[in-house]
This record gives sequence, structure tokens and C-alpha cells, in this order.
Amino acid sequence: MWLAAIQLVSGRNWQDNREQIAAELALLPRERPLLVLLPENFALFGERQGYLDGAETIGEGPIQQQLAEWARDYGIWLVAGAMPTTIAGSDHIHTSTLVFDPSGERKGHYHKIHLFDVDVADNHGRYRESETFSPGEEPVLVDSPFGPLGLSICYDLRFPELYRRLACAGARVLLVPAAFTAVTGEAHWEPLLRARAIENQCYLVAANQGGTHETGRQTWGHSMVIDPWGRVLASLDSGRGTVLAPLDQGLMDELQRTMPVLGHARLL
Repeated sequence: MWLAAIQLVSGRNWQDNREQIAAELALLPRERPLLVLLPENFALFGERQGYLDGAETIGEGPIQQQLAEWARDYGIWLVAGAMPTTIAGSDHIHTSTLVFDPSGERKGHYHKIHLFDVDVADNHGRYRESETFSPGEEPVLVDSPFGPLGLSICYDLRFPELYRRLACAGARVLLVPAAFTAVTGEAHWEPLLRARAIENQCYLVAANQGGTHETGRQTWGHSMVIDPWGRVLASLDSGRGTVLAPLDQGLMDELQRTMPVLGHARLL
């Protein structure tokens, strides 16, 4: 079993981003089963109006049709990191992760719970996701051959209680698609990722945006796969590319047997 994260430098135009993704998918190894994670904003990386105009209803639209085709054509589990999706009767939208199996069937979706309303000392400065997006309400697990997949998006990473809930519900692989800024990423990205893997004794796959975008925003990159002991198995500093590492179910089982952290927790 293999875990992969595709790192992109996405822009405002879906067709251009589509070509970036297609180029990486064409380079995937032949080993199966293979889970592939795309980053946050893989389809559209721009400003508020672009997200509103490009949002699709869950289960409909050309972006989701292409994702299903990719999953089927390559025989992969494809986790579409985060894209804008509509909310009936609202002038806000969700940012959502969608999971497709190798037949192209959508097996589940997750709406980002924690919205990035912060000020960062970079050239963008002010981030207010709540002006465009509404938060999701529920953690989501999706069953897969890799074990239950725990879904999250970017800023969720700073809230360990979400990952503990996923782990207690049976998650074996935690997924973190992101567009972490260069400033916050340099300071906190890897420590937070490794902590979430270690404390929950899960594999963790993190796919980040990784460069300077046409909007002028700078993202940190360093997409990686981390094992339940906190070891970084594969990582990519910046630019477009794919990181790949094997999943060892026996390692998780042995670690949870010899150090049953979740069973020892007193404040769940």
C-alpha cells in the first residue's frame, strides 16, 4: 500500500491547474493500492469572487467529473484536497475535501471546520476565510483499504481535538491538504504535522501548495508523508511534484499494542 501527496503551485484558472495535476498523475508508479492527496485550492487559487464563481454543488460539475475520471483511469484512491462547493440558499460556500475510489465513485466529503481568520506578516497580510466560506460542523471518516481516512483541511491542523476525535473513531491515516503560508509554514508546519501523527499513532499525508502564486501569495510547500512514530518518510521542499511512501499496517498495530496511548487517555 502506498501513500502519495501531490504538491502544486495553483493559479486562478482551472484548466491550467488541471494540466499541472494531470502531469503529476501521469508519473505515478504502478503499485496499487495507491492513495493520492491533492492540496487545498488545487482547482482554484485566487480571490473571493473566483471561488464563488467556480464553486460546484457536491456531486455535480466539471471539476468533480474530472476527478472521478482520474481516479478511475489511474485506478487510485483520489482525495481532492479542497475545492469550493455551494451551500443552498447561502451567499457563502464551503471549502470541501472529496474522496473518490478507483471506480470513480465519490465515497465521502468533508467541509472545513476551522476557518483561517488571522493576520500574517507576509505580503498578503490579512486572511479572512469567513468572508467567503461557512464552516463545516462534523468530523468525517471514510472507509478505505488503507484503513479509515480522517479528513481535515489546512487550518484544522492547529486544533488537535479534531484529530483525537478522528483517531478515537478509528482513523488509521490522517489527511491534511493545505495552502499553508510561507511564514506560518516555516514556523509550524512540520512540528504540527509530526505531533498529530505521533499523538494519534496514525500515518499522516500532507499535501501543500508550494511556491509564489499569481495572486502574489507565497505558500510553504514541504508536502510530506509521516509514519505513526513521527518519522518523515518523504518530503518535497517547493515547486510542483509528488512525494510517495509505503504504508505499513503492522507498524501501526505494533505501536498501538506496545504503547496504547488512546487507551491511556484520561480526558476524552
